[in-house]
Amino acid sequence: MERKESILQLFPDTYREFFREVINQTEKINEIRMRADRPVIVSWCGQEFFLTKSGAFTKDESSAKKIEQRELELILNHICNYSVYAFEDEIRQGFLTVQGGHRIGVAGQAVMKNEKEMKTMKFISFLNIRISHQMIGVADALMPFIYENGTICNTLLISMPGVGKTTLLRDMVRQVSNGNVYAEGMNVGVVDERSEIAGCFQGRMQNDLGTRTDVLDACPKALGMMMLLRSMSPKVIAVDEIGGKEDEEMIRQITRCGVHIMATIHGNDLEDLKMNAIGKELVKEGIFKRYIVLKKESDGNICRTVYDKELKKCFVC
Repeated sequence: MERKESILQLFPDTYREFFREVINQTEKINEIRMRADRPVIVSWCGQEFFLTKSGAFTKDESSAKKIEQRELELILNHICNYSVYAFEDEIRQGFLTVQGGHRIGVAGQAVMKNEKEMKTMKFISFLNIRISHQMIGVADALMPFIYENGTICNTLLISMPGVGKTTLLRDMVRQVSNGNVYAEGMNVGVVDERSEIAGCFQGRMQNDLGTRTDVLDACPKALGMMMLLRSMSPKVIAVDEIGGKEDEEMIRQITRCGVHIMATIHGNDLEDLKMNAIGKELVKEGIFKRYIVLKKESDGNICRTVYDKELKKCFVC
């Protein structure tokens, strides 16, 4: 199914004409946010726009269409094939992954099982459709720097949210898996805790992660890394957004086993990394040989800087 068609299918027939202009701009759209009794907001080319009642883009909030609670319920029911109960496990996690690899964030009133565990969610009044974009070749310029004498370097990608670190990681995984001029293809294990890297739908990858890649979808990172290490014999393990002590210890463990790691972490720059409770320890121990910092510049372009193990600048693009 084509990307545009996969997004259009998310909406009931009666809403498809309203979202038609948005769908026509799919390649430039990042998010479609819908909040009960609030205007629909579309993130387009790094800017926010409202939608008029005819579905046209506008900056004028007074002319924007406000979406009603009943309309949100209709759209969510359609996304869930009119069986929201069947998607209770996904909703409890706060998102659904659909065909095409797109992710639907949901929020509403939490129903708690106990103090730390949520049972389900009701009165869902907020939906965020995050459009999946795979940018084949986005890592091309960086690939020479993540290999050293034919061996992949443990690599950590650092950026704030929305700058493209997951998109970059996805293409790095694809190229390492398929092989390239720097090394033959390798078995790669991906722990996709939030279903963002592979965008799995019913267990099948919606994004191209290469011919030698195995994916453990919707599994906590630390547990998933151990499971892949034991069961799939990967040469490389890739994870998105490390953060907990368990992640830190598992990264140490898999690297001690001779498996390479590619990961991302939140941060604005290397100074942020060195102040991060997890990041500073991994830097101190020299776990990673390459660091790639992504920053959005004032003109909207993304600057990517590669640093070596000693945090010396290697390359900028």
